[in-house]
Order: sequence, then C-alpha cells, then structure tokens
Amino acid sequence: MNRTGIRFLLIIVVVVLVSTKGTSQTTIPEILNNGTLTEQMNYLEERTRIYESYRAIREDMFQKIRKNSLDSLRKAKNEITRYIGLTAGLDNRIDSLNTSLAAIKEDLDEMTRTKNSIGLFGLQVNKITYNLILWTIIAGLAFLLVTGFLAFRRNLSVTSNTKKELKELKEEFEEYRQKARLEREKMSMDHFNELRKLRGG
Repeated sequence: MNRTGIRFLLIIVVVVLVSTKGTSQTTIPEILNNGTLTEQMNYLEERTRIYESYRAIREDMFQKIRKNSLDSLRKAKNEITRYIGLTAGLDNRIDSLNTSLAAIKEDLDEMTRTKNSIGLFGLQVNKITYNLILWTIIAGLAFLLVTGFLAFRRNLSVTSNTKKELKELKEEFEEYRQKARLEREKMSMDHFNELRKLRGG
C-alpha cells in the first residue's frame, strides 16, 4: 500500500469515528426531556468541561435547555398571572366579607342597644337606668305604704282611745245626771217639806 492508500484509509477511519461520535452526540439525554430544570442544569454542569473559563455545551443541548427554560418561565408566568387573578378575586371577596361583617357588627350593636334598653314614654332608656328608676319608685311606694300603715294604726289607736274616753265620759255624765236628778228631787222634797212645815206650822 502506498501513502495515498494509507491516507485514504485513515480518512475513512476518522470519518467513521467522527460520524459515529456525531450520531451519539445528536441524541438528547432523557433527563433533558423529563427532568426538572434544576436536574437538567446539574446534568450539564456534570457532563460539560470548562476550558479557559468557557463551558463547552453542544448546540442541541443548549437549544433544548433554552427551550425548557423558556417553557418553564412561560409556565411560571402563567401561574403567577393566574395567582394574581386569584389574589384579586380573593381580595374582592375579603372586601365584600369585611363590608358584610361591618354591617353585621352594626346590626349586632343595634340589637345589643335595643336589648339593653326599654321604651319609656317614647324614649329608649338603658335597662340599668330603667331598673334604678323602677326600684326608686317601688322604694318610694313602699315607704309611703309603711308610713300610711303606721299612720292608720296610730289613728286607729287614737280613735279607739277616743271612743273609750267618750264612753267613759258618757257614763260619768249619766252618773252625774242621775246624781243631779236625785239631788234635785231630794232638794225639791226638802223644799216642799220645809214649805209644808212653814205653812202648817
């Protein structure tokens, strides 16, 4: 074999080796299709070499990582947009619930005020004030009742004593009248007897 034959043979071997190496490099590893973005970056970091501060990455792997990164960013952006929409909806709902809660609280305060007050002569009076007024009136009426009862008993006692004294006075007067009548009769008889003596005598 001559030199050209050897060269030709070497070229064929190099082409076969390069084409074999090229076909093995064109297949994308499974992790770049199915792994998470962090796993893909870790894979590239482990499988590529650094030469003079540059990292050599195959173009197809770079494009795959780029596409995956953009897809992840687009997906994250869509999720963020969706969450922003959900947050806005929840904020509106919270505002609505806060408004309802304020209205319910106001109604509850009104009901509490109504429950703790009583209508008196067209005015709403607090129950404590109402109870104070009521018990003051009851105490005043009780005082008047006790005072009236004591006055009645005193008057009853005075009336009873007056009746007793009147009866005794009547009895004394009757006695006096009887006694006076008897004395008058006696005096009349004595006078009559004296007159008879004077006439007859």
